[in-house]
Amino acid sequence: MSLKAFHLVFVTASVLLMLGLTAWCFGNYRRSDASMDLVWGAVALASAGALLVYGRYFLRKLKHISYL
Repeated sequence: MSLKAFHLVFVTASVLLMLGLTAWCFGNYRRSDASMDLVWGAVALASAGALLVYGRYFLRKLKHISYL
């Protein structure tokens, strides 16, 4: 597996983990009404968005390099 392919797998896994953390924090907020759960959910959602933007930038920058 090339460094490019590994990088894309790692970024994808990170986005999925951030989305899972977002769902978990917002779920906790609905149950307990603790404001920190809302804050952490928003931070996790913003992080997932930033990782998506980074992944798109990475793909555009290295589009001429093969995945193998």
